[in-house]
Amino acid sequence: MSSSGRKPRRPSRWSGCRGRLTGRDGILLTGSERVSATADGRAFYNSLYIYGAGGTLLGTYDKFHLVPFGEYLPFAALLNRIGVTKLTAGETGFTPGDGPHAYDLPGFPPVTPLICYEVIFPGAVTAPGERPGWLVNVTDDSWFGPWAGPRQHLLIARVRAIEEALPIVRVANTGISAVIDPIGRLRKSLPLGAPGVVDAGLPAALAPTLYARLGDLVFLALMLLAAGAAWLLARR
Repeated sequence: MSSSGRKPRRPSRWSGCRGRLTGRDGILLTGSERVSATADGRAFYNSLYIYGAGGTLLGTYDKFHLVPFGEYLPFAALLNRIGVTKLTAGETGFTPGDGPHAYDLPGFPPVTPLICYEVIFPGAVTAPGERPGWLVNVTDDSWFGPWAGPRQHLLIARVRAIEEALPIVRVANTGISAVIDPIGRLRKSLPLGAPGVVDAGLPAALAPTLYARLGDLVFLALMLLAAGAAWLLARR
């Protein structure tokens, strides 16, 4: 059961494998697509599953910040009429989840998952009243190629860690994977395109920062202060 009170939903694939991976006391967080029956047919989600000991499903998280034209087609009914489709395969796009959530884990602080570029949105990586002990960001940065994209994505994740005073475990299929502490330092990492395993302790979270408590009100106050100072200088 997640801390948000939602019942976990059970996937149907590789049920035997997950038990071997988790063993008696392991925890596995892994991404996969999810299909759910609806009154109109089926809904598809870009999801992350959390498994506990023996492959027991502890929670399911659905990505809520979807990529336009990649994971879904905005104004689909209108654009389909003029021949515009998604850039990726498949006619049906993903359905967004209901936002970030903190999930309880045995032996670990609560975790909030973020899928791919959900980590780039300041102020939108944790749910109100559900401050986790850490964030996990799973991504496939091969979309960006071997150039600046994967490195920029990593740097943005480090900024989120600093803003929220939370450690981030970043798992990227093609790199760059890293354990990031709550002041943005890389404790351990794998370089771009290098297969391997990152074995590191989970850094402890710090007290919530001013930004974590007030969000963009901090920047609004600074902008108003700067505008007031500019007005006074102009009068002089």
